[in-house]
Amino acid sequence: MIGTLSKSKRLMSIAVAATTFLSSFLAYGANPSSVSAAAARQMEKINRGVVAVKVSGGVFVSWRLLGTEAADTAFNLYRGSTKVNASPITNSTNYQDAAGTTSSTYTVKAVVSGTEQAASSSVAVWANNYLDVPLQIPPGGTTPSGEAYTYSANDASVGDLDGDGEYEIILKWDPSNSKDNSQSGYTGPTIIDAYKLNGTRLWRINLGKNIRAGAHYSPFLVYDFDGDGKAEVVFKTADGTIDGGGTVIGSSSADYRNSSGYVLSGPEFLTVFSGQTGKALSTIDYVPPRGTVSDWGDSYGNRVDRFLAGVAYLDGVHPSIVMARGYYTRTVLVAYDWKNGSLTRRWTFDSNSSTNAGTAGQGNHSLSVADVDGDGKDEIIYGALTIDDNGTTLYNTGLGHGDAMHVGDLNPNRPGLEVFKVMENTSSPYGAAVWDAKTGQILWGVQTGADTGRGMSADIDPNYPGEEVWASNGVGLYSITGTKISTSTPSINFGIWWDGDLSRELLDGIKIDKWDYTNKTSINLLTGSGVASNNGTKANPTLQADLFGDWREEVIWRKSDNSALRIYTTTAVTDKKIYTLMHDPVYRLGIAWQNVAYNQPPHTSYFLGTGMAPITKPNIYTVP
Repeated sequence: MIGTLSKSKRLMSIAVAATTFLSSFLAYGANPSSVSAAAARQMEKINRGVVAVKVSGGVFVSWRLLGTEAADTAFNLYRGSTKVNASPITNSTNYQDAAGTTSSTYTVKAVVSGTEQAASSSVAVWANNYLDVPLQIPPGGTTPSGEAYTYSANDASVGDLDGDGEYEIILKWDPSNSKDNSQSGYTGPTIIDAYKLNGTRLWRINLGKNIRAGAHYSPFLVYDFDGDGKAEVVFKTADGTIDGGGTVIGSSSADYRNSSGYVLSGPEFLTVFSGQTGKALSTIDYVPPRGTVSDWGDSYGNRVDRFLAGVAYLDGVHPSIVMARGYYTRTVLVAYDWKNGSLTRRWTFDSNSSTNAGTAGQGNHSLSVADVDGDGKDEIIYGALTIDDNGTTLYNTGLGHGDAMHVGDLNPNRPGLEVFKVMENTSSPYGAAVWDAKTGQILWGVQTGADTGRGMSADIDPNYPGEEVWASNGVGLYSITGTKISTSTPSINFGIWWDGDLSRELLDGIKIDKWDYTNKTSINLLTGSGVASNNGTKANPTLQADLFGDWREEVIWRKSDNSALRIYTTTAVTDKKIYTLMHDPVYRLGIAWQNVAYNQPPHTSYFLGTGMAPITKPNIYTVP
């Protein structure tokens, strides 16, 4: 049970995993017998997400088809009290209103069995195809070595922190002297803020001097872990962390930084914070502890502080917290449940255990989460290694560490999910490879003998079924079945569903491009104005996610002066009707881990691309 009736009204303790996953598979021609009937997953109750944007031909309006609704749900669109559409809209969840103006307001009503349902919240019209969310830049400071630093908006996540059905943005601020683990030097503290979309700041948490700033130190999870309809925020803390209510965790005076700026001694904690207030709800010792620094691969502090994190439905129903340390050598993952104000450890995976021989050094700079074996429970794809829902080794390909990985139904013509990953180790048999996500069986690969640092997967060429994959170091562009398409490759960074067709577009830096598969070149669709990307050569957005509107994705970049986050949304009319991606289990968890270390784009649990048939089946699971 999730709780009382009043609480359940704020939840979506429904079979969204099965709903979206199975109904999509059935609609797109997959064999339903190959997909297990998963239990009901506790998912977010989000609202209709209506967005309206002024365009040259009137006003473009877009809204969500929720995972609780039948695929044939129809809609009426209202401008003020005037119904815009002559008959219910059945083939899409967007509409261009030729009579709309910047002073119009819009609501949407679902139509079920010919009966109008309650209206959505009313929204005003954006004057541009973006929304600016004002920020409050933290004051800079000076390190013990006398170096001054300032702050830039960095990675973000989203969650419904206050239970109103709308996402809030949780933003990490990086000091200008943040460091890769391989680099010595003091850093300013990492700061995490929460903002509503109107710019109201809900809280600020200062991680303090004993948490070093950089891409690998502070992955943060934003998710409703206990099912009360409001998301919690979870990350590693230390002496001197100040929560959103001003309370200091541990000692306020302790300083464990050494002369090189590393923090290699002192206590480490794991804290669950209230998403609504930022106050610390529970703090426990971080497991695994650092112990002897050199046990993690070096003695100066690089590999000991490589952290990853994710959200996984390990019992198939409730989300669990997964925190991890190490991937170059020793690898440890620990799963926790958050319930009734308490953290309970579910399991620990340690590559040092005799039962996990050979699993050291198989992690990536990020992870993915998906039910790869079809039992309704999630696995953690850690890189070359996949951990089962019970904390044991599901399989180990032995291909070693890498920077980029993609997990989803990359090939709709074979059962189950696939993994595409690039490898860093020059002695690895493959610089890039595709394997069966359930078994680890290598389907094909390309040998490079070099550190293949970038790799991407997206459906960008309709001439080949499924997604295309491509990578750096001369790998080139391939079909998902291993046919080489071209030595010319698109940008190798992010993909985004942006225009009106089913193929995916390319997101790199502050640009969205379309791959011209005939001429093997990119065509620009959007270049952000007055914005900047993050993390140097990684050039990733602050966040990419299906934040509102229909199934197409939004992209968040920081303004160049860090005064605001600028959220761009598409205004392309489409006749493709697809459930909101945030009610797909793999995609939603991809948004949760997108800020972890080297950011990667999210994928869906089903194939979303050219060749999909329209969704025609209603949802086959009901609210329990």
